[in-house]
Amino acid sequence: MSTIILFTAVSLAQFMLAGAMALAAIRMFCGPRAQDRIIGLDSLYINAMLLLVTFGIGTGRVIYFEAALVIGMLGFISTVALAKFLMRGEVIE
Repeated sequence: MSTIILFTAVSLAQFMLAGAMALAAIRMFCGPRAQDRIIGLDSLYINAMLLLVTFGIGTGRVIYFEAALVIGMLGFISTVALAKFLMRGEVIE
C-alpha cells in the first residue's frame, strides 16, 4: 500500500513541477522587463532541481540527487551574475 501512495505522490509532484516549469518558461521568455526574466530563470532552475529530486526519489538512484546539487550551484551563480550585470552593466570587474 505504501508503494502505491509513494508512486502516486511522486507522479503528482512531477506533474505539478512540470507545469510550474512551463509557467516559469513563459515568464522567462515573455517577461516585460529584464528583472522578470531573471526571476523566471531563477524559478525555472529551482523547479528543474526539484524535478530531479523527485526523479531520484522515484527511482532510488543517487545520480539524480548529484545532478540536482550541480543545477542548484550553477543556478545560484548564474542568478547572482545576471543580477550584478543588471545593476552595474558588467559582470567581471
